[in-house]
Amino acid sequence: MNNPILHPEIQEYIIQNTGADITKLALQKNPFPEVDWILILNQIEARTKAKEKLPTWFATENIIYPSKISVEQTSSEKTASYKASLIAGESLIDLTGGYGVDDYYFSKKFKSITHCEINEELSAIVSNNFKKLQVENCVFHAGDSTHFLEETNQKFDWIYIDPSRRNDSKGKVFMLKDCLPNVPELLDFYFQKSDSILIKTAPLLDISAGLSELKNVKNIHIIALENEVKELLFEIHKGYTGEITLKTSNILKERIETFEFVLGSETISHSYGLPQQYLYEPNAAIMKSGGFDEVSSAFQINKLHKHSHLYTSDHLIDFPGRKFEVQKVISYNKNEMKNELANKQANITTRNFPETVENIRKKWKIKNGGNLYCFFTTDVKDNKIVLICTKII
Repeated sequence: MNNPILHPEIQEYIIQNTGADITKLALQKNPFPEVDWILILNQIEARTKAKEKLPTWFATENIIYPSKISVEQTSSEKTASYKASLIAGESLIDLTGGYGVDDYYFSKKFKSITHCEINEELSAIVSNNFKKLQVENCVFHAGDSTHFLEETNQKFDWIYIDPSRRNDSKGKVFMLKDCLPNVPELLDFYFQKSDSILIKTAPLLDISAGLSELKNVKNIHIIALENEVKELLFEIHKGYTGEITLKTSNILKERIETFEFVLGSETISHSYGLPQQYLYEPNAAIMKSGGFDEVSSAFQINKLHKHSHLYTSDHLIDFPGRKFEVQKVISYNKNEMKNELANKQANITTRNFPETVENIRKKWKIKNGGNLYCFFTTDVKDNKIVLICTKII
């Protein structure tokens, strides 16, 4: 690829200035006047962003980066690696290839990958990068993926799609039909080319809204990274009409917290109770799933209130979320608050409580931080309470 950004002196300059203040750097004179200064600055800024998110790209020489926004929007290596662990086969076609992070990891699980990207410049960038990353089983198609599928006779083991929202859909309820490509509209066509489809969506998509637009859904994966939901994945199979399993994963530094349940199961048993010695707060992936009764049933622990989504037990259990030891439970009133928390330092969480964290801090002059964790919530008797806890690591 004959890109001036790859000139050795420019590459050295980009590496040396990674992490620099771009605002200050932009005021300096361009040391390479034959190349657009904005392009060089963008490479520096994007490479800085990639250090934590894309360490393999960061550590590889002669990588070309897209815009900083594209780096922010692409999958992280951690979520891409996890995603690739979910499926395997001979061939996969990515209809919305983008910067290719997902395909890099899919290439380790499939014999051949087809990367489709409508932006020709981005397609060329990814092709260059994959050579540097020593990926040899990926072919690139710069153009409309629907046209490519119409013209090819090949059938693929998997189709992977990451639809992007149309610009005119801002402010509207996020639906898959508002994205490009329009997956609900094209689904029957896609099934002519593959029996298995994996659709990645933004975490703000409502799960029930996704199900209302799709058919043949077998699994829904909710992927969180360090307790922040990053992706929803709808796994669909041609002709499938069975139960839908919701699988949650929270990727942490040293482990992955997983929890799964069958959507709409009628065998759920749950119970409510007053706070006991230990308190549990589900991770973000479980919170997104809405499987609150399923958590109570699976772990045989009491829920504090139907709408509080906090759990309690007398014996410490291994739980997919944060765990706390309850030091004290107080009623939320003036006297109790003055005696226990006013003018002190604590980490505050509210669950099913009428006041905001900001309002509580201001009202009782509680500083942020420290070793105390206070949950302002409502108990099974509809009383407003505060659980004063210490965190269990």
